[in-house]
Amino acid sequence: MIKKLNELVDAARSRGRRRLAVAYGNDAHTLHAVYDAWQAGLVEPTVFGDKAQILSVCRSENLDATAFAIVDEKSDVRCVEMAVALVANGGADVLMKGLVSTDKYMRGILNKEAGLFPPKGTLSHVSVIEIPGRDGLLCISDVAVIPLPDFKQKTVLIKYLSRIAASIGIDRPRIACIAPSEQVLPSVPSSTESAILAKMGDRGQLGNVIVDGPLSLDVALYPEAAEAKKVQGSSVAGKADCLLFPNIESGNVFFKAATHMGGAEVAAIVVGTKVPCVLTSRGDTTQTKLYSIALACLQAN
Repeated sequence: MIKKLNELVDAARSRGRRRLAVAYGNDAHTLHAVYDAWQAGLVEPTVFGDKAQILSVCRSENLDATAFAIVDEKSDVRCVEMAVALVANGGADVLMKGLVSTDKYMRGILNKEAGLFPPKGTLSHVSVIEIPGRDGLLCISDVAVIPLPDFKQKTVLIKYLSRIAASIGIDRPRIACIAPSEQVLPSVPSSTESAILAKMGDRGQLGNVIVDGPLSLDVALYPEAAEAKKVQGSSVAGKADCLLFPNIESGNVFFKAATHMGGAEVAAIVVGTKVPCVLTSRGDTTQTKLYSIALACLQAN
C-alpha cells in the first residue's frame, strides 16, 4: 500500500514512461515538474506553448530543453485545443494543465467535438492528500468540478474514489459520505442521500467498497471523535480512506484548509475523461504538480 505521495513516483516509474501532453507549459513551476517527471522516468513530454519563452525559462532554471518536444504556439486557448487533440487521437496518455486558466482548460476538455469527454459522462476531480500526522493517504472528491453533485453523480464519484484508492493499494476502501452530523434528517439532503448510499454499499451496489454516512468530518477521520459521539456499528467512522463531499463549497474549503493551513501535500487529477487529466492551480508547487503527474500516470492505460 502507498502511504506517502513520494511513493506514487516509484509506483508510476515501475509502469514505464507515459506520453504527456502539456497545455501552455510556459511557466517555471510546470516545466520543472514535467522535467522532474521526465528525469524520474515517468513521462515523455510534449509541451505546447511559446517556444521562445519555454527556452528562456529552461535557460534560467538550468533545465535541459531537449527533454521536451516543444510545439510552438502563443495562444493559450489554441495550446489547450492542440494538447486535447493529441490525447484524444491516441498520441498521448495523459493531459496536463500549464499556465492556462482552469476555465479555458476545462472548456477544452469538455468540447464535444474534441472527443476527450464521452457523451453522458460524469467529469469530476479527485485529490489524494497526505496530511501530517496521518497514517496513510486520503482520497477526496469533488473539490473543483461539480458544484452540487446529484444522487446519481455521487454514485459515480464513489466509483472514481474507489478506482483511485485501488491504484494506491487500497483494494476495498472505506468511503465516508460527509454531512454536518451523523443524524439522518429529512431537512438535510446530504444526510438522507448519504444514508441511502450507505445502504447501497451494504448491498454491493457500489462495487468493492465500504460506504457509511452521514458522517461528520471529525467522526470520519478521528477514532476519538467517533467514540466521544458514541457512533456505533460503523466500519468507516474514525478510519475513512476516502471522503465524498456533498458540495464543492465544503470540499474546496477542506482542501484549501488542509493544504494551506494544515501543511498537507496533494496530488490531483480530473477523471471521467478518455485519459487522466492533471488539474492543479497555477500557484501550486512543483512538488504538487509532480505528484499529480505520477497519479495520472498510474491511472493511464
